Amino acid sequence: MTFPAAPRVAAIAPFHVMELLARAQALEAAGHDIIHMEVGEPDFPTPQPIVDAAQAQLAGGRIFYTPALGLPELREAIAGFYRTRYGVTIPASRIVVTAGASGALLLALACLASPGSEWLLTDPGYPCNRHFVRSFEGVPVGIPVDAARNFQPTLADLEKYWSPRTAGALFASPANPTGTLLDATTLEAIAGFIRQRGGQLIVDEIYHGLTYGEDAPTALQFGDDIFVVQSFSKYFNMTGWRLGWLVVPEAFARDIEKLAQNLFIAPSTLAQHAALAAFQPETIAVLEARRAEFRARRDFLAPALERLGFRLGTRPAGAFYIYADCSALSGDSARFASDLLETAGVAATPGLDFGAHAPERHLRFAYTTRIERLDEAVARIRRFLG
Repeated sequence: MTFPAAPRVAAIAPFHVMELLARAQALEAAGHDIIHMEVGEPDFPTPQPIVDAAQAQLAGGRIFYTPALGLPELREAIAGFYRTRYGVTIPASRIVVTAGASGALLLALACLASPGSEWLLTDPGYPCNRHFVRSFEGVPVGIPVDAARNFQPTLADLEKYWSPRTAGALFASPANPTGTLLDATTLEAIAGFIRQRGGQLIVDEIYHGLTYGEDAPTALQFGDDIFVVQSFSKYFNMTGWRLGWLVVPEAFARDIEKLAQNLFIAPSTLAQHAALAAFQPETIAVLEARRAEFRARRDFLAPALERLGFRLGTRPAGAFYIYADCSALSGDSARFASDLLETAGVAATPGLDFGAHAPERHLRFAYTTRIERLDEAVARIRRFLG
């Protein structure tokens, strides 16, 4: 008899978008033209200064372990980025370089989640967050959010869902799958509420830099007791380099270091040396031009989807997603997404990946391909709808 997996694994669902991607790639291999709007990965290549920095380091051959918390010079560079972009002073001692934002989330929850402790999350929300909580025997508690509330939690939500078992909350701004932001007033109020209850707040800021028309405030403005997760993947176009960072309260720095030593040893050395070039002015200039392109794609796709019959209760202000209500077109978004892929060659993610709150009504479209391909996707969906 095969020894069974731990019971917690049963509560961890597959990452459906990756399975959808696998099917889309299989169709491509069979000769079909697929327009990819399912995966949250920028289509732009890594900026050349970052590639050049990696090549220079690789040519020297010195690719050894770094300290578990990351290259000291990279931690200093990240601290400088916070001073320049946000006007916030964060000592490098509080910055931990990680194996992607996923590594940062794992470290934070390994440090904070206890068996049976409850963690508040938005529903819909990034699916891995609730699975990370469950992996450390915590209990994810979804707060249903909708377009009428900008798909973000309010102070009233925390008052309603906070219980004696609640240990903290994990929220994202800009959010996946909705692209919406927590405004500064709400973020400050949420941080204060959780602090008063003796809980812990983790804020996912991995889409910072990718906002359109307004800047996303960092939670670090509202206290030095907040964990903040960031990434080199999205704004910096370094998905495959698998590098992120975690800003930790000083009191937890040693605990996080011990966990990092044991769980990861160290982040990728080559990726860290490459990332030293991410904050150079010439790199930022490239990234800002790409941000303008993402905004143009959003401004094209959102009204085009509305003309097709999708409902957008709120216009995304960040990231590169549109979470569209498809209920006027289909009562089953999973079947709709499957048929759209198989029949029209357009890959979009059904709402079932993102939670239990009306997933059958929603599809997530990622505008991570050029406008010409988005235009073709719209034409294909129009033909598909008849």
